[in-house]
Amino acid sequence: MSIAMISLISVIVLVAADQIIKYWAVGALAEESIILIDGVLSFTYHENYGAAFGLMQNMQILLISATVIILLGIIVLICLGKIKGNLLVSSISLITAGGIGNLIDRLSNGYVIDYIYFELIDFPIFNFADCCVVIGCGLMILYVLLDERKAKKEPEEVE
Repeated sequence: MSIAMISLISVIVLVAADQIIKYWAVGALAEESIILIDGVLSFTYHENYGAAFGLMQNMQILLISATVIILLGIIVLICLGKIKGNLLVSSISLITAGGIGNLIDRLSNGYVIDYIYFELIDFPIFNFADCCVVIGCGLMILYVLLDERKAKKEPEEVE
């Protein structure tokens, strides 16, 4: 199975998981939050009309347009085989899944459904798709660091 196919299947599974959890959140959390650790962590329903951390509130057309352009670019690069290496493909797949999950919300609701709340530090409420994007970006940073390290070692080994 090609790396592009594995990536596509991963994206589909992650987007499906995101949408199932959001469907659950709408029904289970609309009336009352679920406290997981009192004063620390809860599931709390929130409608986010902006981007990460509440930025760009009510700028749905810009957010949708930017997301679609970025996702199309990523999908084309993956299908053309321009993105290589398991770590990079994994990071891109996570970012793509998170982007699609939140894009579905923006297109169908006009907002993104968030539900994970770290009360201890009053962190903005987020969702599974956001986790995918953040983990994907972290893996991409790791990939870049490892790739730079590898590039620095290669000239030394040649000499």
